[in-house]
Amino acid sequence: MVHQPEPATLLALAVRAAEAGAAVIRDGAARRATIDWQEKGPTDFVSEVDLGAEAAILDVLRPALPGLTILAEEGAASTPPEVAAQGLTAVIDPLDGTTNFLHGVPEYAVSIALLQDGAPTVGVVLAVPRGECFTAVRGGGAHLNGAPIAVSRIADPRRALIGTGFPFKDPAEIPPYQAQMARVMAEVSGVRRPGAASLDLASVACGRFDAFWEHRLSAWDFAAGMLLVTEAGGRVSTIDGGPLLPTAASSVVAGNPVMHPWLRERL
Repeated sequence: MVHQPEPATLLALAVRAAEAGAAVIRDGAARRATIDWQEKGPTDFVSEVDLGAEAAILDVLRPALPGLTILAEEGAASTPPEVAAQGLTAVIDPLDGTTNFLHGVPEYAVSIALLQDGAPTVGVVLAVPRGECFTAVRGGGAHLNGAPIAVSRIADPRRALIGTGFPFKDPAEIPPYQAQMARVMAEVSGVRRPGAASLDLASVACGRFDAFWEHRLSAWDFAAGMLLVTEAGGRVSTIDGGPLLPTAASSVVAGNPVMHPWLRERL
């Protein structure tokens, strides 16, 4: 069994790992035109920067946490959910928003969550272009660059700004998503699709978005962000209202305490 350090120690370690990954990403951004893209699947890309950032993150975490289980997008994505739900686990997206990064769109991040027996204990989402570091510790609140954050207080959908993610892997999911989009758009002030789910959830946590939904996300897309939202006073669930498990792919709905149930009803 891996001995778990105090949450403050885990948070400092996760921040240091995220900064190591961000350094690789910033270096890659300076030579973006020369980067070779590879396809993991249709419209789903990976680059040497993703792989290098993940390696840099693991170089920080593994020596400090011997026996740590890794659930990460690139090199360690084959960890079974039941294994990730035991002991201390790191859930890592080394570059959330790869397509944005490859096109020079400044909306991408490093996302790291540390789980204890399947429950998020620490979450870090580092928005690399903006230098914004969102952090959360279970029971300790959520912060942006060290300052406390909270979800919005907007309760009127007509004033709400909603984040979303388009279904891009399975064309069969597009028609039902379009129907959802139409229902939501008819009642809110706006809908946005920035293209990096960890940052969408961070935006809910700090009140920039009043709610967010996406049909299908991997655990590394939302594990850190779900802790940010709940520690900032918000709610997260699957679209059908079930608990959100940070070790397996899932639909995601997040929002402040009023907009979360409102959005779920529209979906």
